[in-house]
Formats: sequence, structure tokens, C-alpha cells
Amino acid sequence: MEKFDKKYYKISEVAEMIGLPCSTLRFWESRFTIISPRRNRAGTRFYTPSDVEKLRMVAFLVKEKGLRLEAAQEELRNNHTGVSRRAMALNRLHDVRDKLQELLDSLNSLR
Repeated sequence: MEKFDKKYYKISEVAEMIGLPCSTLRFWESRFTIISPRRNRAGTRFYTPSDVEKLRMVAFLVKEKGLRLEAAQEELRNNHTGVSRRAMALNRLHDVRDKLQELLDSLNSLR
């Protein structure tokens, strides 16, 4: 699980964390009312750690489960807690897989 070290993140940082283009995050912001980053006077978006977790939930529903946006919105409305738990579990599994791959790569480099 990723630890947040800042109160606010710019859209480029969030896009890198989640692995999606900035344009996708901006589009999702227009479609999902739960995603509402703060903006400064220049219009720069600033995402809180909570916003990042919400985006991860949307990414889980849309990219991992293959739901359409309308179905993802409905799922978030009806089962927010369940979606959050599943998305967090999937993120942890991805982290474990990445660590295991690093270990395998290290072992292979020793041979």
C-alpha cells in the first residue's frame, strides 16, 4: 500500500501513481461526483489522498472489472465500502507481485 507523504498532489503525480493519463483523470472528474479536487486561482488541480483513493476505486471498477462508467457510478453509490475493500486488496496484491518480481530478478542476476 502506498503511503502518502503530502497533503495535496498535482494531477501529473496522481496520474503516475494510478498509471493512467491525466486526460482520463480529468474526464472521470467530470463524470464522478465523488472526485472533486481542489483548484487554485490558476485552475491547477490539487488532489488529497482521499481523492487518490477514490480514483483508485474508479480505476478498479472500470479498468479491472470492466464496468462502464454508469455501472461504476451505480456500484460506488450502492456498495462504496465493498468496492473500497476490494480495490485496496487488489492494490496490495499488485504490490506483493511487484516485490516478488524484484526478488526473482535479484535471484536471477546472482546466477
